Amino acid sequence: MTLPTFAEDQKELLWERVETWQKNNTVGMTKERYLEMEEQLGREPDPDKCPPGIEDFPESVISAIEIFNSLGDRVYPDIGYVGKDYTNLEFLLKVYNIEDKELLYTILLRLDSHAIKKSQEQIKREYDKVKRKNGK
Repeated sequence: MTLPTFAEDQKELLWERVETWQKNNTVGMTKERYLEMEEQLGREPDPDKCPPGIEDFPESVISAIEIFNSLGDRVYPDIGYVGKDYTNLEFLLKVYNIEDKELLYTILLRLDSHAIKKSQEQIKREYDKVKRKNGK
């Protein structure tokens, strides 16, 4: 059995934080909103419950998120979002002067996977809603 290297441990922690950031963004819970909510309730913010903000990530992750948001969406009726259009990726890699392309690709694929899953869940909810409405 081989033990994970420090870098692997750090990457796993990074993936967990990116996933937490994505899930919280999906429901509209930002770091700012959480801190504001805790202040209104008169409570001290709990660092373990506070969602990460984009500023809490390394520059490479911020650049990956910006690149992801700059890519076009491929969306089809009745199917929904099927992923990003990577046609302009090479251009964006040059603009952002990306050196660690492997890390960038991994981040982009994780972001895209989450977005696809979210779209599929939304389509299913809409389909179930129509099915229930027509079934009554």
